Amino acid sequence: YMLLRDPHNLFHRHALAIALAIGGIMALLQPLSGDFLGKQVARYQPAKLAALEGQWETRRGAPLRIGGWPDVQAEETRYALEIPYGLSILAFGDPQAEVQGLKEFPPEDRPPVVIVHLAFQVMVAAGLVMLGVGMVGGWLAWRHQRLPDSRWYLWLVVGCGPLGLLAVETGWIVTEVGRQPWIIYGVMRTAEAVTPMPGLVVPFSFFTALFLFLAVATLFLLRRQVFEPVPLPSSPQQETGHASA
Repeated sequence: YMLLRDPHNLFHRHALAIALAIGGIMALLQPLSGDFLGKQVARYQPAKLAALEGQWETRRGAPLRIGGWPDVQAEETRYALEIPYGLSILAFGDPQAEVQGLKEFPPEDRPPVVIVHLAFQVMVAAGLVMLGVGMVGGWLAWRHQRLPDSRWYLWLVVGCGPLGLLAVETGWIVTEVGRQPWIIYGVMRTAEAVTPMPGLVVPFSFFTALFLFLAVATLFLLRRQVFEPVPLPSSPQQETGHASA
């Protein structure tokens, strides 16, 4: 955003270059991490995997779903785009591998399917958009041999700003809500682990007030940085232009 206002600012150009370089590398590594973790979920938390994909029936060659709405009453996922054999391949590396469906588990042992499935879809979508923007940036940098600073691309980067936070939060929902109703999977339920704590209102109120204060302070500082930026050095080309003028 700051480069849209001052395209020659060296500080923000260097900051964007570092962010795109690190983000591009991490975006390429993220699918490897996701593949490993997905196989771990398939092995140790099959009910979570079924909820992630809205997979109700146990079947071989289970499809990978894009979008869709899990109908809990009818026990089926509607309106999804299905990629044949996709889930079996991603979960087990075998197109004919059997994937357990939600119907294999009693209703009281299933995670909240709608929340988990939608959060997973949003998380993956946000990650893919950021990956795509990073790959476009890398291609532009390779093609022009310089930082991609076209206005249309900078606006894409600005639009990706909230997606990182969105991916983190929806990923947390997938992790924590997806393992319900268990706090120790298959051993202890979350309800069994809750114990009373006298006086909990005191630390809860304190930390709530603290984080509200930090949120307000952060918004204030970010607003000042955006709308009242401190003058920063510009590129030599810009300084030469001012001197010539």
